[in-house]
Amino acid sequence: MASDTHPVVLSDKIALPPRGWGLLLAIGPSIVWCAEYIGSGEVILATRTGAVLGVGVLWAVVAGVFLKYVIGLAGGWYTVATGESMIDLMGRLPGPKNAVVWLVMVLQLAASVGAIASIAASAGVFLAALTPLPPLVCGWLVTLLAVAIAWVGEFKPLKIVMALLVTLTLIGVAVIALRVLPPTSEILAGLVPRVPPVPEWARHAGLSQNAWAEMLPLLGWGAGGFASQVWYTYWIMGAGYGAAAGRRQGKPADEALLRALSAEDANRLLGWRRAITVDATVAMLLGVGVTSGFLIAGAGVLGTQQLAPSGPEVATTLAHVFGTQGGTGGATLFLIGGAAALVSTQLAQVAGWPFLLDDCVRLCLPQLARRWSPLTRRRCWLGFYLLMSMTVVYSLGQEPVSLVRYAAVMEGLLLTPLQAAAMFVGLYWVLPRQFRPEIAARLRPGPMIGIGLVISFLVFAYFCIAQLPKVLLTG
Repeated sequence: MASDTHPVVLSDKIALPPRGWGLLLAIGPSIVWCAEYIGSGEVILATRTGAVLGVGVLWAVVAGVFLKYVIGLAGGWYTVATGESMIDLMGRLPGPKNAVVWLVMVLQLAASVGAIASIAASAGVFLAALTPLPPLVCGWLVTLLAVAIAWVGEFKPLKIVMALLVTLTLIGVAVIALRVLPPTSEILAGLVPRVPPVPEWARHAGLSQNAWAEMLPLLGWGAGGFASQVWYTYWIMGAGYGAAAGRRQGKPADEALLRALSAEDANRLLGWRRAITVDATVAMLLGVGVTSGFLIAGAGVLGTQQLAPSGPEVATTLAHVFGTQGGTGGATLFLIGGAAALVSTQLAQVAGWPFLLDDCVRLCLPQLARRWSPLTRRRCWLGFYLLMSMTVVYSLGQEPVSLVRYAAVMEGLLLTPLQAAAMFVGLYWVLPRQFRPEIAARLRPGPMIGIGLVISFLVFAYFCIAQLPKVLLTG
């Protein structure tokens, strides 16, 4: 605790926040964040949705990514102010102790296995089209590579690898999308919310007559699912921004230090909050651009040929059709961009879920957690995911679209309304109680992000309550 003669302040370890052009140099967590969520939701789901429904659902891409961005931004603000993750915030919510954390742990354990397996299957078929190796081996190798990088537990090499993969993805999708770019009037019309009918050719091909069957998985994994927003707080902690200085991953907030926060400390944290706003906004803009690019490419290439591939041939079919627009170079660019997006997603998933579930175990089963060090526990999770990825992909086969659609709904939709509500309570009730009143008043967020969180809650609750049951019943 702080004393009157020797007050404890955080200024000794909180770096001065960047300003001006320096804000761009601080961009880093967003690179890992968007590299993670630019994956199967874009390469497969956005491309397929574009083929079936066209650019008329561009509004869903923009709205879905923006509302997820609001949740992730709220988590980033909380982390730079307190130094702890979104899972620790959920452990501080009012009500039965750790009730929300228990729910998250159970659902995320089930969802994570399906999600990692779906990315392994998807990346496997894309890489197999670029190499002489079979899809099954490629999928296993992707997960093995992800485990090897995550085993080190360092943020910097992860950021560098992700930046490279994001660049490859952007180049690949931009070249193809620009070749089939529709008129500006059509793009603008697609930004007006409406649900277009499923075309007759798609219904004859066995697709659902309910357009939400195509839209909900894309909304679930557009800008990532529940876990992606949690992971963003880990990437901020790994970068050491604000009160997260000193590698605080896997640790709760230092309440004694927060209660002793000075006015100077509060100003620094506000500066870091601005940096996080810039950082997260970059991820949002990249997410909207890349997802829209894949959707436009799917509409302009696959839609015109009335194709919506869904089996293990998805990569070769997409590459062949895209090659009709740009020759061999176009097909290769699409494969490289798609493979890079999927590999980057797997890297972040394998790196992120051990932190998320380890925090859940630390809060819900503290006696069990104390038996091993945090690093040992996270490495046990890595071994678990490597084994489960190989087992699930081998057992279910290379069915990337089916696996991805299941994972997108399970991991991307069901917990998102709860996450938005938790972040609202976290920013406006949990966070202020960790500081002295005068400091809490300075750090309390304005109303705009709160309004955004309420809208996020209402929109995703509508998807889950009103539309998801209809999709499940109609098939």
